[in-house]
Amino acid sequence: MKMKSSKILTKKDLMATFWRLFTMEWAWNYERQMNLGYAFSIMPAIKKIYKDDDKGLSKSLKRHLEFFNVTPWLSTFPLGISIAMEEQNYLNSDFDEESINNVKVALMGPLSGLGDSFFWGTLRVIATGIGTSLALQGNILGPILFLMIFNIPAILTRYYGLFIGYNIGASFIDKVQKTGLMDRLTYGASVLGLSVVGAMVATMVSLKMPMKIGTGSDAQSIQKIFDGIVPGILPLLFTAFIFYLDKKGWKAQYILLLIAAIGIFGAWTGLLG
Repeated sequence: MKMKSSKILTKKDLMATFWRLFTMEWAWNYERQMNLGYAFSIMPAIKKIYKDDDKGLSKSLKRHLEFFNVTPWLSTFPLGISIAMEEQNYLNSDFDEESINNVKVALMGPLSGLGDSFFWGTLRVIATGIGTSLALQGNILGPILFLMIFNIPAILTRYYGLFIGYNIGASFIDKVQKTGLMDRLTYGASVLGLSVVGAMVATMVSLKMPMKIGTGSDAQSIQKIFDGIVPGILPLLFTAFIFYLDKKGWKAQYILLLIAAIGIFGAWTGLLG
């Protein structure tokens, strides 16, 4: 196993990444969501890591342009782990590069559930309640307290999440490399990531076919027939079709236009509802 020198990054390098984190959602898009913000944020770190390896830098940047989405205030934790893993990838020639994205995907679901429930569902409600009650009385502290109550914990979470993720990632990855657990970790992360994607298909993709086959009381909708085979099979098949088009090189805008055309045609004919 070929090893290079020890750690590469300093706190200054991580701070350069931290300041970019506020742009995480500025380039949010429907195809890969937070991928551009993630890649932009991690760029100072990977430029330092791969400063003498242009090919490695290119592969790393392309790797972080894959789909990513998580509650923005918790995005720093997987980002810190990604930085630590990129560092280990450069230092260790036997490192499994695929594990970097596998860990990211595995963290998206759990962190989003935790972050959305706390920041959107709890902290924002508390901040809004306090701020609004004061603002309705004409108190200037209303908007000020709203911003402080929400943003101070959010910024602190971003800050400490980055360093905790990086420190945990660096020490943990070093241990699993020495004990040979990386293959099992990668496999587990892949399974968890695929489970998250499967759950997203079942809960976020809606496709109904109310058109009925048969007459009278024996008539059954196409939807019921398919659900009798496998519940939720229609959204799964449609997602697989879109995935196939993406693999064939179709551009996102053409896929969206095709989806819109299918929806309009289906509604007009009554095939889709």
